[in-house]
Amino acid sequence: MLPNPTLAQLRHTLGDAHFPTSFGVYFKNTLVALCHAMEDHILQTEEQPLVITTFQQGKWYLQEAERYRQIANRSQQVVIMAQADSGFGEHPTGQLPNVALVNLAADDCLVNEWNLVILAPTYAAMVLCEELSAGDYGPDGYPERDSERKFYGLWTFEREQVRQAALLLVQQIERYNFPLAAQLHRCLYDLETQKSGPSVDLSSVVSRIVTYLQTSQQQLVAVSRQSRTLRELEDEENRLSRNLTANKLQAFLRMAQRLDGADSHNPNSSLQVSAFCETLGQLLDLPTLNLRRVRLAGLLYRIGLGQAPVALLTTAESEWSDSDRDFFLSHPEFGATLLEAMPELEAVAKIISHQHEHWDGSGRPQGLRGEAIPLESRILSLVAHFQSLIYPRGNRAPLASADALAACQALSGTYFEPRLLESLGHVLKLCEIGLITLPTRPRHMPAGWLGSEWANTAESVTAPS
Repeated sequence: MLPNPTLAQLRHTLGDAHFPTSFGVYFKNTLVALCHAMEDHILQTEEQPLVITTFQQGKWYLQEAERYRQIANRSQQVVIMAQADSGFGEHPTGQLPNVALVNLAADDCLVNEWNLVILAPTYAAMVLCEELSAGDYGPDGYPERDSERKFYGLWTFEREQVRQAALLLVQQIERYNFPLAAQLHRCLYDLETQKSGPSVDLSSVVSRIVTYLQTSQQQLVAVSRQSRTLRELEDEENRLSRNLTANKLQAFLRMAQRLDGADSHNPNSSLQVSAFCETLGQLLDLPTLNLRRVRLAGLLYRIGLGQAPVALLTTAESEWSDSDRDFFLSHPEFGATLLEAMPELEAVAKIISHQHEHWDGSGRPQGLRGEAIPLESRILSLVAHFQSLIYPRGNRAPLASADALAACQALSGTYFEPRLLESLGHVLKLCEIGLITLPTRPRHMPAGWLGSEWANTAESVTAPS
């Protein structure tokens, strides 16, 4: 018996002989790549398909909200199935006339599924999957790293298989919204009876799948390479000292220093981000230990970009390719993975790993919302974005501090916490009237990046929480 009810029903409907041979266990990144490729095809054609989605506990949708608004504009009908508290109803995408929301009950097995079904006049595509249970993962249980999550699933472009899956999902929708289900039955009938044009060549879609998978592999290789670099730098420091903790921290700091040195547009990014984090932390009366941690997180915040594509440091965000942007969005997870080589920095790694979470829950890697995001991560997120705006990036000119603050304030309540924006505004006001200077390096910092003084810093940030 398959663990996913929709998959089990589909196998029962199709029989083993016609069940997709792609069924297996997939890493999350592979399934994300498959879904992105299929969605890209919607955005690049004029087919106006029917799209039925099931979002696992609503975690994924808010990260893709704007993308799904574009998909809805290219679709005949989009149906989103998720729990009622996922935030879909409040988001503008959920208000579109051709977007229907189905609020799943908390005990419905569909809340554990992540499905994408696309039916158009001349093509069909789908991904069906459900995450492994803690028991299925084995003795280690549910993985801590998002990149290690696995799903039972399948994908196919075979029209009859996709149509049968759509019918099964519509049957589930009947339990919640019978008129919607009736409308979807008519839509499915029309899609099958209307005259189809020439068969669509899906080779481009397959090509994009390969590209996305290659990007995922590139990221894994990047982490591996950075780990090797870390070991080499650590060995170099070991020849100078027997203090292993200090050596590891020195290696991390040198990696961050090398990255800043390679960024001709913003060569002091880590120093200034650390300084701003320290200043905001002091304004918010962070305890001394938390202040030290966020200060060090600022120095190491983009350590995951050590093997990044050159374009991330030399071009504006508007010029990035999809793979460049995906790499940038993933760098906090890579950085946290590297820092986990030093257990004493677990708290710092956690701050860094959540720096791309958003106040409204639309960020990553976990889609945390509001105060569920660690305060230090919220500080780092705002500071890193603000600091990047006051320096040039490729053909993008730097913004004045007031303009950079206004750009951040435009994201108040979505990306950033309003309270932190007020605190940042206070800091800039104090700078404007001359009471303080714009922070450029943390106060508690030796003259150079490296030195024996950092051994004390290592001890200060690793005390128990």
